[in-house]
Amino acid sequence: MNKTEQEVVVQIPLAELHPFPDHPFKVRDDESMQETAESIKEYGVLVPALARPREEGGYELISGHRRKHGCELAGLDSMPVIIRNIDRDTATIIMVDSNLQRESILPSERAQAYKMKLDAIKRRAGRP
Repeated sequence: MNKTEQEVVVQIPLAELHPFPDHPFKVRDDESMQETAESIKEYGVLVPALARPREEGGYELISGHRRKHGCELAGLDSMPVIIRNIDRDTATIIMVDSNLQRESILPSERAQAYKMKLDAIKRRAGRP
């Protein structure tokens, strides 16, 4: 992204937000999700999601899958999103990095995420 390009937060209908293909982290309807939904009901979404435009229309979520589900549970029909025009490999790396700091990640999710990131880094470097 060039330094003069300003990113803005826009309200995007939830129906236009699609999950990242092969997203390794599962969104669970657990106690933590209920807390997220209650927080969204009370305060709104505090941190915008990140998405990129899809060729077939709508947007592909890079980060914000749990926030989107929390919005659905809270009865909202849109959420704040930053739209970034980036390629699939860059999106994969950001998606993995934005999720790996969470505490409640299964070892199998962590392993799949690291593999996705490594494959994306190799493709960006021009290696098969």
